[in-house]
Amino acid sequence: MQIHTIGFTQKSAEQFFGLLQNAGIERLIDIRISNSSQLAGFTKSADLRYFLQAILNADYVQEPRLAPTQQLLEDYRKKRVSWDDYVRIFNGLLEERQIATTLDRSLFERPAVLLCSEPTAEHCHRRLVAEYLQRHWDDVTVVHL
Repeated sequence: MQIHTIGFTQKSAEQFFGLLQNAGIERLIDIRISNSSQLAGFTKSADLRYFLQAILNADYVQEPRLAPTQQLLEDYRKKRVSWDDYVRIFNGLLEERQIATTLDRSLFERPAVLLCSEPTAEHCHRRLVAEYLQRHWDDVTVVHL
């Protein structure tokens, strides 16, 4: 099973949907805390659902259990928590939420991508989610778009 990840920041709509199309994505799983603010641009949830269907014939799914808490995100952004601490705390959240056993694996039966905002996966929770699933599920390959 392949799990793709993508962030929308610093990408035009053409680049974003082109990456998804080239990867053959059929389902986007939105793991952002906030997906309706003006800062989300073309990825506001209602717009994104439409664009995915119209451009790629792909599904849109929200999975808030894969998002950090607002407090954790704020602590990291305000540098009250280091990246290493963020990783430790976020992985603890995934364990506490029992994601390995409660997340529906069928979400990934079709080519799927985890969405958040960061331009790269290096310091992003989408990478942490994908790596968590890779550690807990058999045969997972992670591809960052």
